[in-house]
Amino acid sequence: MKLPLQTFSSLVQNAAAFMQGAASELLDLSVGSVLRAILEANASIGLWLQWLLLLVLNNTRAATSKGPDLDSWMADFGLTRLPAVAATGTVIFSRFSPTNTALIPVGALVKTGDGTQNFTVVASLNNPLFNPIQNGYILGAGVASGQVPVVATTPGSAGNVQIGTVTILATAIPGIDSVTNSVAFTGGSDAESDAAFRTRFVAYINSRTQATKAAISYAISSLQQGLSYAIAENVDTAGNPRPGNFVVTVANSQATLPNRLLTEVSAAIDAVRPVGTSFAVQPPQQIIANVALSLALTPNAKLGQVAPQVSNSISGYIGGLSIGQVLPVARIAQLALDASSFVTNAFNISINGKNTDLDPGATGIVVAGSITVN
Repeated sequence: MKLPLQTFSSLVQNAAAFMQGAASELLDLSVGSVLRAILEANASIGLWLQWLLLLVLNNTRAATSKGPDLDSWMADFGLTRLPAVAATGTVIFSRFSPTNTALIPVGALVKTGDGTQNFTVVASLNNPLFNPIQNGYILGAGVASGQVPVVATTPGSAGNVQIGTVTILATAIPGIDSVTNSVAFTGGSDAESDAAFRTRFVAYINSRTQATKAAISYAISSLQQGLSYAIAENVDTAGNPRPGNFVVTVANSQATLPNRLLTEVSAAIDAVRPVGTSFAVQPPQQIIANVALSLALTPNAKLGQVAPQVSNSISGYIGGLSIGQVLPVARIAQLALDASSFVTNAFNISINGKNTDLDPGATGIVVAGSITVN
């Protein structure tokens, strides 16, 4: 029901009309009169009380409450806002004189050139430079540089920095002279917005019956932000018919899906899956997209300045594709034109040597390979 809100003027007018109707003689309600002043004072109090009522209503309804008030409202249903996700990437540590062995310890800090974003070196057993005994990455004698994984110290989309922006050694590392990132950082996202939180609440209510596809979707989407997934029913992992079995393909912004995340997805699905069914959880098949294109530029524009902007725009778009999403050739042209005002045309566009859209299939995902801009 819509509240019958009143303005200051309407409050004074209504009060004056009531008093005139109840009085047996004409009252002095002119501006400056004592009675007019009393009515205006009461109208001010009424306006303040009306504002307090609106404030209470806004903060006690999910549709209008914001921030901590929305968190409090959702907590009554056992729901919490999905936290921010830290951006990840790799940096290259280099040195001028690779005479001696250098150790890059886990926990070492690097920064962007403007000093606003910090990144921490993390352990990776798959990295050939990593030494678990010394808990760091070793650059042996004669090795001038090495690539090391890092993660943003502060979660959020601000950690998604561009190529060549991480250039400061915040931790002094003996034998290391410089650092840079040859690829853009991805995966960082801010905490779940109020609008997304409300949308997920609707999915939560609709999935309370459980044992449904909606319940499985909600269980996966509630693990963390940035997950994309596809559910295939009555097939096995090879795509062959198998009644009563379903396969869930899950991906995030990382090139290799952590085993921990696959385990968490399996546990979440197992809690809501239909009884008598079986399922499997798998990462998507990565379909590498090697993109090549030529640009026509405005007079006096330099390809060396425009090409990185176009390349970053294309790689960023590909990095945001979800499972089964096609990479269109036409979209490449649009990205090139939108990347810089100096680009007047994009032609000779190819994806993996062909001028056709790249379809990864139902359980595949397109990932960026080489991007060649001529």
